[in-house]
Amino acid sequence: MSQFFQIHQDNPQARLVRQAVEIIHSGGVIVYPTDSGYALGCAIGDKNAADRIKSIRRLDDKHNFTLVCRDLSDISTYAKVDNSTYRLLKNHTPGAYTFILTATSEVPRRLLHPKRRQIGIRVPDNRIAQALLEELGAPLMSSTLIMPGEEMPMTDPYEIRQMLEHAVDLIIDGGFCGMEPTSVVDLTDDAPVILREGAGDVSSF
Repeated sequence: MSQFFQIHQDNPQARLVRQAVEIIHSGGVIVYPTDSGYALGCAIGDKNAADRIKSIRRLDDKHNFTLVCRDLSDISTYAKVDNSTYRLLKNHTPGAYTFILTATSEVPRRLLHPKRRQIGIRVPDNRIAQALLEELGAPLMSSTLIMPGEEMPMTDPYEIRQMLEHAVDLIIDGGFCGMEPTSVVDLTDDAPVILREGAGDVSSF
């Protein structure tokens, strides 16, 4: 049976944030709010937790997890970024974007597409997510909470609780946080390529 925390959207309670991070450190899978719907998250190196997320979403080994980061300071550890790409990222973070970048050797192989050394990186504009990442001190390995057969992320924490209370360790109720998935922008080539138009404005790319 999962725990259920109601965390304030604007002023996240430090005590609950710390407890949530303890759950992540102990191998837990959490449901948490972002700026584009709810997401599943776990510690970056935790294979068992990642396998549980794959099972919940019925994902195959070709699925790319996203690294959800607090800010751009984490990016150079996990992705290769030149100056022009960095400026572009700086102008669009935090925000509802997932950027596909060339991964560094720091990224565990199981997070990568079998044939391509690429990783999705994201810096969400959500205070609860930011508080979790700050307390964690590392990126969250993450996947949008879209259930098998559905096209849109889940948005109601109570519905999520009904469906997943035996599958995850913690559900964070952070209120309504949008239901449109991120815009996905591939930055691995010379020019940005829009792979999916979602909540983030892509007109400047």
